[in-house]
Amino acid sequence: MPDLEKLLQRLIENHVKFVIVGGYAAIAHGVTLTTFDVDVCSPLDFENLEKIHTAMTGLRPYHHETPQKIPFLMPDDFKRNLRNLYLHTDLGQIDFLGEILGVGDYANVFKQSLIAELPFGQTRILDCAALLKAKEATARPKDLLAAQMLRAILEGSSGSKPKIP
Repeated sequence: MPDLEKLLQRLIENHVKFVIVGGYAAIAHGVTLTTFDVDVCSPLDFENLEKIHTAMTGLRPYHHETPQKIPFLMPDDFKRNLRNLYLHTDLGQIDFLGEILGVGDYANVFKQSLIAELPFGQTRILDCAALLKAKEATARPKDLLAAQMLRAILEGSSGSKPKIP
């Protein structure tokens, strides 16, 4: 069983720059679906990748989008420009996305995020309206279902803060 909270806690403790997006964010806004991974929007520059690598230490991270289960390593001369980083760890799956369809890159996602209080620290979560745009832009059946719920939440919203699962 994934422990997504511990994954997020590791990111916070290691000062990784990120905003929670995707299904986990939708649940925090009140969507009644489940998720077994966590998606975050994050700058994938060398400095932040080093922090991500440190946060994943001991969790046996590997790239889950490759059939070979290639380990996540950070060589000293790492200079590649990554768009996304998809990792499976002992605590579950986490996807680091450089941009969010319908919203934009990390800077735009950050501008459209809210502060969320977790038992182990503060983080940011994509606001409900921006998350709705992202879900509609992605347009997969599960995202369109989440979009319907997000739209209903926005229509009935009284400015309540998201509840992190």
